[in-house]
Amino acid sequence: MSRQLKITVGQYSDKGRKESNQDFHGIYVPKEPQLSSKGIAIALADGISSSDVSQEAAQAAVTTFLEDYYCTSDAWSVKTSGEHVLVATNSWLHSQTQQSQHRYDRERGYVCTFSGLIIKSRTAHLFHVGDARIYRLRGNALEQLTEDHRVRVSSVQSYLARAMGMDRKVEVDYQALALEEGELLLLATDGVYEYTDAACVAAAIEACGGDLDRAAQAIVDEALQRGSSDNLTVQIVRIDQLPSPESNEMYRQIAELPFPPLLDARMNFDGYQIVREIKGSARSHIYLAVDNESGERVVIKTPSVDQQANQAYLERFLMEEWIARRINSPHVLKPCSQTRQRNYIYVVTEYIEGQTLAQWMIDNPKPDLASVRGIVEQVAKGLQAFHRLEMVHQDLKPDNIMIDGNGTVKILDFGATRVAGIMEIATPIEQINLLGSAAYAAPEYFLGENGSSRSDIYSLGVIAYQMLSGKLPYGVEVAKSRTKAAQKKLAYQSVLNEEREIPAWVDDAIRKAVEPDPFARYEELSEFVFDLHHPNAEFLNKTRPPLIDRNPVVFWKSVSFVLLLMVIALSVGRFH
Repeated sequence: MSRQLKITVGQYSDKGRKESNQDFHGIYVPKEPQLSSKGIAIALADGISSSDVSQEAAQAAVTTFLEDYYCTSDAWSVKTSGEHVLVATNSWLHSQTQQSQHRYDRERGYVCTFSGLIIKSRTAHLFHVGDARIYRLRGNALEQLTEDHRVRVSSVQSYLARAMGMDRKVEVDYQALALEEGELLLLATDGVYEYTDAACVAAAIEACGGDLDRAAQAIVDEALQRGSSDNLTVQIVRIDQLPSPESNEMYRQIAELPFPPLLDARMNFDGYQIVREIKGSARSHIYLAVDNESGERVVIKTPSVDQQANQAYLERFLMEEWIARRINSPHVLKPCSQTRQRNYIYVVTEYIEGQTLAQWMIDNPKPDLASVRGIVEQVAKGLQAFHRLEMVHQDLKPDNIMIDGNGTVKILDFGATRVAGIMEIATPIEQINLLGSAAYAAPEYFLGENGSSRSDIYSLGVIAYQMLSGKLPYGVEVAKSRTKAAQKKLAYQSVLNEEREIPAWVDDAIRKAVEPDPFARYEELSEFVFDLHHPNAEFLNKTRPPLIDRNPVVFWKSVSFVLLLMVIALSVGRFH
């Protein structure tokens, strides 16, 4: 039986000796599938005492974090999701101050500290701004996991250096912490931690048994007895159970649904009528079918029965539909809505009437530059939809790009796509870097490194090069280069030749896109597309290649002629 993430949380907050409580705290535990895909959120915020509206800031920071985090894409990593939410919240708080009477006095505006936890799978993700703290309690020792953003002027005077809403921009501290069952995490405001210690916390938890709410109140009461004059808030989190790898939603789908049989034309299958097989291999079968309810033509992809024991393959197979449902781009293959109960493992997508880019290149061996630019730009728009969701396609090649009858270009096949949010979920299935076709795979894959958006830019650069030249920029040498030293020796073969009118700066743009070193490539797809249309100032001083590159025969004839003149001149000089 699979195990799910389970925690116990105890919380308590008190205004203490102050007139009002400017602290705010909260927790949200979602149900599946969000429990696996997004995790559990815990947060507290401490409003600054000099402001009359900081309690509103603290409440807004916590509630927005607990609500908006779950509205972010589950394809995003926790870090990206959390930081996006906190940056947006900071902007809102700062704008509220700017619109108030305190716009010139940030100490009286919508300002608060913030500390939050996202517990996802077997990892705690910490977010922190200000001087509230997050601790880990082990035995009778408290390990402080966050850094106070407070500047000490003297032993009695200090000020906050960083807080939510203080400035237009905010820097959020982030770290990931591997968890163990049974361990305790503690979140506390300065009204608590400045008047308690590890022994006090451990004693309160032990005395209250499993009642962490009572333990939290006991810790606050002890801080008050020791003289705390501030608001007091504490949250205690106990990790009761960590998920087993097979508890993720993807694995459950694998376990519950059977493999479909081999399908034939005219066969009825789960509400679809099979028209014909489009493509078959040892890994999958792709069929053209008609939806019996809507009459719409669709494509059905089924896994091969030969892969039934290959759980890594099955997870990647199911990921294709998961990914497609999260990407909304006219340049990415669309999934079909599933309105009926599914009885087998398969994927249904739109049917594209057209041809692959591989076939298009066969039919158009010498395309004009405008056509190449148009195709590259459309593919780049599709890839940008992946990259915005922290996905890397990893298998971009002409066979995975379709051009329909209207000239619209669409990216297919997401089986190799790397998803940041999914990589954070514990799984029994090995996460593999798929190289796809070696001819288009970025050099870093052959070093065993993870792919990035720059890896997709490399693949697109290779495709652009191939459309213009019919060749590959490094021939077949990339797949043979398995060390950094070998990759530094890769020699780019210019796309320029006497038969094509291609500006030299276009060649320079492609050269930069296919640099073996990923950090020497373009950082963004938009930069590559722009440079294909406009001369980059970086390339202007070399837009005209040297004569030896443009016409080696003429170069060496010229050198020989100059040498001949020199010999004649020397000979004449000797006779005089």
